[in-house]
Amino acid sequence: MSAGAQRSDGTTAADAIVVGAGLAGIVAACEIADAGRSVLLIEREGEQDLGGQAHWSFGGLFLVDSPEQRRLGIRDSLALARQDWMGSARFERPEDHWPRAWAEAYLRFAAGEKRAWLHERGVRFFPVVGWAERGDGTAEGHGNSVPRFHITWGTGPGVLDPFLRRLAEHRAAGRIRVLLRHAVEELVIEGGRVIGVRGHVLAPDPTPRGVASTREVTGDFEASAGAVLLATGGIGGNPDLVREVWPQRLGRMPADVVHGVPASVDGAGMVMAREAGAHWINTDRMWHYTEGLRNWDPVWENHGIRILPGPSSLWVDARGERLPAPAFPGFDTTGTLRILRERGHDHSWFVLTRKIIEKEFVLSGSEQNPDLTGKDLRGVLGRVRPGAPAPVQAFLDRGEDFVQASDVAGLVGRMNALVGEDLVDAERLETQIRARDAEVVNRFSKDTQMTAIRGARRYLGDRLIRTASPHRLLDESAGPLIAVRLHVLLRKTLGGLETDLEGRVQRAPSAGAGGFDGLFAAGEASGFGGGGYHGNSALEGTFLGGCLFSGRQAGRGVVEELR
Repeated sequence: MSAGAQRSDGTTAADAIVVGAGLAGIVAACEIADAGRSVLLIEREGEQDLGGQAHWSFGGLFLVDSPEQRRLGIRDSLALARQDWMGSARFERPEDHWPRAWAEAYLRFAAGEKRAWLHERGVRFFPVVGWAERGDGTAEGHGNSVPRFHITWGTGPGVLDPFLRRLAEHRAAGRIRVLLRHAVEELVIEGGRVIGVRGHVLAPDPTPRGVASTREVTGDFEASAGAVLLATGGIGGNPDLVREVWPQRLGRMPADVVHGVPASVDGAGMVMAREAGAHWINTDRMWHYTEGLRNWDPVWENHGIRILPGPSSLWVDARGERLPAPAFPGFDTTGTLRILRERGHDHSWFVLTRKIIEKEFVLSGSEQNPDLTGKDLRGVLGRVRPGAPAPVQAFLDRGEDFVQASDVAGLVGRMNALVGEDLVDAERLETQIRARDAEVVNRFSKDTQMTAIRGARRYLGDRLIRTASPHRLLDESAGPLIAVRLHVLLRKTLGGLETDLEGRVQRAPSAGAGGFDGLFAAGEASGFGGGGYHGNSALEGTFLGGCLFSGRQAGRGVVEELR
């Protein structure tokens, strides 16, 4: 059957339907087409949005025992990665059967063929491996024991490009037909099996990528296939849905948040599947960053950018009280979010120096890293020279969340003026800063953060471009002092539609349990596999990688279904 063939009843038909043209959906569609099957790839947005959130990403990928790691003297292994993953995931629920199985499969992929599979498609990596999610301070708990965050040369677009090229080849050959501006609203079910989808045709809208598009309906459509695969993304752009599933263990959801994804990431596909009887599990597991900034040059409404911080900034709550160990920058995202929600305010602060911001601040996203995204070697080499990277300097100059001063009193005055309330006491903050500074004098310290900074600098990658040499925050030669107001940045749910290892969606117990015939899921809609393969917390570099792996697995599962 050719892609997009018309049946006598007027419906569009193909061997398989993939709903959602983000990274996971494109990978899945190409896997199905590579096997000689026809595919309808249905996307609610326009051509400009192909690739979805992967386009905006920093392009970090989790790899285990890679050549890049070994060249930097990092000794990694599948066993160590499994210890780290399981310590972070803390699988403890009956419904964690498939998430755990997916985690095991992904770890083998990351330690095995993942790099070679990507390398064959032209993906290359920046030679310095990043150390994300450095942990909760325990060997068996959350965090990466070693650096594993491999930055793609070309960032998110560099990951996408090989699959977009393959998609273009399949479209030209007629194996994949892309239906743009088609919003799937309903699964078509016959005899308990999903046989197609129906929904609305939306008006054309040339708005740039990421900008909210019109939902004006111009018609209806229906399409049929032997299998339907949902790759519709998560819920991070839908604050009402996030609030509905926000877990009590994290306290009250903050009212003042920024959005790390556009409004189109609204969870509509997951809700649709649940209403049809699919099992959406682990809805209360989520991944939201604590180091969000309001973008001074926003693309979508309330657009937030995340700081990828080095370990040296002093992190204080809204009242200027230092966060307890190990709530340090870049160590434990979910653990720090829980601590901050207990403090009762929606913002916190980094307090740092010019010397720290120049060395340690990286902003997440392809558009915030034009040198890496544009594969500009000269620009990348400039990162080791003095001075803040241009995107960071732009936030210093224009970002509403940055204040600077020559002394603590002046800094606190500006901090309080920014929030419109005298929450921070200058004398108390200076006392904490001086106590921290006293620990810099010796090469040893009882301050856990200072010990962590010195430990980080023993890693060549951190010493070169990610961790400033230890110094006093009140050292005038390192100044001026800088305070950065931080917001909670909504990003991802770690739960999703429960799937087996072939990507087949499972029915909810109320709908009979077992596999849902004809229905598959991949990417964030499946919790990146199984309905939540991260468990309770993530190790970073595992979101894009989860889209790649779950898209490949589910695509191959569809091919088997169609045999």
